[in-house]
Amino acid sequence: MNKIEVFKQGVLEELPLQLGVFPFGIIYGIMAIESGLTPTQAFLMSSIIFGGASQIAFVQLISSATPLGVIVTTVSAINSRHFLYSISMMEYLKNLSLKWRILLSYLLTDEAYAVSIRRFINEPSTSFLHFHLLGTGITLFLSWQISTLIGVLLGGDLPQFLDLQFIIPLTFIAVIVPMIKSISAFFVVIASAFSGLILKSLDINFWIVISGMIGVVIGLTSSKWDKKK
Repeated sequence: MNKIEVFKQGVLEELPLQLGVFPFGIIYGIMAIESGLTPTQAFLMSSIIFGGASQIAFVQLISSATPLGVIVTTVSAINSRHFLYSISMMEYLKNLSLKWRILLSYLLTDEAYAVSIRRFINEPSTSFLHFHLLGTGITLFLSWQISTLIGVLLGGDLPQFLDLQFIIPLTFIAVIVPMIKSISAFFVVIASAFSGLILKSLDINFWIVISGMIGVVIGLTSSKWDKKK
């Protein structure tokens, strides 16, 4: 496959996940206006932060007059999961130029990572492999900006029947389940899921990162079962 074909593959594989991303972006846009941000501020935040969960948290904290230090700490904690994404991608992108790595690091968001890492792991490596992440990342970026703009323009309460935030976890389940092909992968998913639920209920800011690290430890331990088989 040439780089154009790999890029198109990334775009097409990312598109189905926008069923969850798009309503989430609209919800953020509406919440941002209701929190007191100007339309310009609300829209530009989707380009500067470019992270749905952290943007939602930001506008919620802003609306409740939370101190700046708490806002920065909370948003940083939520976005710290990207460290895990970058570590996972490092072996596939380490030979790229600095310009490419900077661009792809900006586009390395949840849904883009979920789709591209599956492609990187399951299909043969090529010199154009990074164009897949470029395709998934740009698709997600455009979807997020457009949906944010729609939410900003709506500017009012979202009707209850359009509250589709539950689609976000469903899209990730659809991506992750087909990747469970071993005992260790199964244990990683179960351990990460349950530890995430427990830590989130305890209001621990770094619950995503901690549950991810627990999954890594469980994966390394349970991989012995795969080797024995």
